Amino acid sequence: MMLVTRLKLKNWRNFRLIDVPLREVSYLLGPNASGKSNLLDAFRFLRDVSKSKGGGLQTAVADRDGISKLRCLHARTDNEVLIDIELAPSADSEVTWRYVLGFKPEGKGAQRILVSNEQVWEGKRCLFQRPDKADKADPVLLTQTRLEQIGANGQFRELAEFFGTITYLHLVPQLLKFADKMGGNRIEDDPFGQGFLERIAKTPEKTRTARLNKIGAALKLAVPQFAELRFSQDQLGRPHLEALYVHHRPNAGWQSEEHFSDGTLRLLGLLWTLLEGNSLLLLEEPEISLNDAIVKEIPLILQRLQRNKKVRRQIFLSTHSEALLSNPGIDGRGVVILETGEQGSTARTVTHQEAMEMEAGLSVAEVMLPKTRPLSVNQLGLWQ
Repeated sequence: MMLVTRLKLKNWRNFRLIDVPLREVSYLLGPNASGKSNLLDAFRFLRDVSKSKGGGLQTAVADRDGISKLRCLHARTDNEVLIDIELAPSADSEVTWRYVLGFKPEGKGAQRILVSNEQVWEGKRCLFQRPDKADKADPVLLTQTRLEQIGANGQFRELAEFFGTITYLHLVPQLLKFADKMGGNRIEDDPFGQGFLERIAKTPEKTRTARLNKIGAALKLAVPQFAELRFSQDQLGRPHLEALYVHHRPNAGWQSEEHFSDGTLRLLGLLWTLLEGNSLLLLEEPEISLNDAIVKEIPLILQRLQRNKKVRRQIFLSTHSEALLSNPGIDGRGVVILETGEQGSTARTVTHQEAMEMEAGLSVAEVMLPKTRPLSVNQLGLWQ
């Protein structure tokens, strides 16, 4: 098991320079445009670089509309974009792996992206640091990271596999409900939900049934009158999820996913993904479309579903929800606060004073949310 224990970013999107420790579950807080999605995208970027098919540095940068969209606008004299990440068996353990990736535009002709700094550390031992002699003799080598090359990452393939399996979820219920009407390919690993049912269908029946039973038990606690969840296929072989609700008519029947509420579908996607693997899981605002009574239970549901797993998933999630952050089970050490400023966004963990306030009985919401909300109309001086 490996956890990301520290993340450093330089010139990454709206971050000029940040350095934050991370826990098994980390909550990213901050006002709109403070960089919550951009911080999560640093992990997605490493995943895209590490992909064995259709990945690599050039593709990962191009998929984000080029280096000009990735590089911080406040980066003037130093145009290098850099990600520095540390991993360990637990949040308080010594570092097992460290990976550093810096890159910048070539500056001439084809405007390729070149590796300006790539390092891999196993414990305190540096396995390599680039550019090296081979790179200087043949600069074309700098168009690829060693992370993405099977022939070059043998000593640290564990890192490549870790990054390559990172999961991102931001399920859009309408894409799941109306995928056939919208057309297009139903990609299995699509984080927005269009291929969600195909993933469930391709799961072995025994595993699928066990997961749906666990999800059903969780939904009984969260969704009023929910009774049972099952998988089915229609006459054309298309997969469906069906739910049975307690009803005044005893034979009211089952409802398929197009009749589920948006909140129920998002919760279903979250719970299935949580059970589906052991890789790092990135969640964008899981509270969307859910009522506060359910949202408040999300931290507890995450704990319950992972309780009996051999390997617990590390989870990073962004949120604005006061209800979610009011849950007393949230560890303040796992809170990252993003703040905007004249030189871009910054990131920090809770201060000593804030930690003392939480230890005294205040929730994360009570301590932190007032500091992350945008200015009101009155505060801006626009209301007389």
